Amino acid sequence: MVKSNNGTLLGVYDVRYNSSVGLQEHINIGLSRSTDKGFTWEKMIIPMSFGESGGLPKSQNGVGDPAILVDTYTGTTWIVATWTHGMGNHRAWFNSQDGLSKERTSQLVLSKSTDDGKTWSAPINITSQVKDPSWKFLLQGPGRGITMLDGTLVFPIQYIDSTNVPNAGIMYSKNRGKTWHTHEHARTNTTEAQVAEVSSGVLMLNMRDNRGGSRAVATTTDLGKSWVEHSSSRSVLQEPVCMASLIKVEAQDNIYGKDILLFSNPNTTKGRHHITIKASLDGGYSFPSEFDVLLDEAEGWGYSCLSMIDKETVGILYESSVAHMTFQAIPLKDILRCK
Repeated sequence: MVKSNNGTLLGVYDVRYNSSVGLQEHINIGLSRSTDKGFTWEKMIIPMSFGESGGLPKSQNGVGDPAILVDTYTGTTWIVATWTHGMGNHRAWFNSQDGLSKERTSQLVLSKSTDDGKTWSAPINITSQVKDPSWKFLLQGPGRGITMLDGTLVFPIQYIDSTNVPNAGIMYSKNRGKTWHTHEHARTNTTEAQVAEVSSGVLMLNMRDNRGGSRAVATTTDLGKSWVEHSSSRSVLQEPVCMASLIKVEAQDNIYGKDILLFSNPNTTKGRHHITIKASLDGGYSFPSEFDVLLDEAEGWGYSCLSMIDKETVGILYESSVAHMTFQAIPLKDILRCK
């Protein structure tokens, strides 16, 4: 979920027609818009669908796990997702192979909107731009991307390398989305990640870690050519091995006038429950327990995505214990209670 330059909330998600199973299956990308800060939502639209492409049924042309980004310089909104063609309805995570062709490997596709998310372009395939042919599976980190202060567009990514080990990193564009690039992974044996610009030119990647127990965190000052493990890595933010959300809220964009990092996930080490939003005022070195709010203590799928609604309020779209998709608006004062 993101907020457009016009203040519209845009939420993207998988539309899974047959079951809760992920790719490969009959899956499209759905999008919901709210122009009143999340009080009401317009009827769902479908920005991405491959139908019966290539003579194969819809169940073998799924596209899913979207991430969304607003280019704050131009107002253009981007969605990135993974299209899988064929694979005989087997799990794409295990059946995508090396190479670049759609018959062998997953395809990374973009769609863009220049009218505040109302209409979307045909899919733009960037697989050959960003995928090393030796990798077996390349996909985005589901959730959201960012526009850096210098205008660079950044999406988190993950890929399975030639040795069947997953790795998290980023892809970026310096020309308004015309071309995209990748460099090195941030840490091995990691998957779903989210990225934030913690200070000018410094990107923090917060990663799901297959080792379990806590989040892995690394930073880069050169768009992923090199990475440094952050002191909070594997120690500050606990997790049960699940996707999470991280956003940077600039001082001028919140009522406290301070740079804030907001983070959400199942605040546990086992089981996906206790969905919690946490805050850091020191650039992610600590997330004090007094700066958090519990949203849902029961079991669910656990994925979440944060976006500021206005200077006083953060929104969260998450998989809750009571619905597949839940939206809540949380006053910042309920998180930063001591400030």
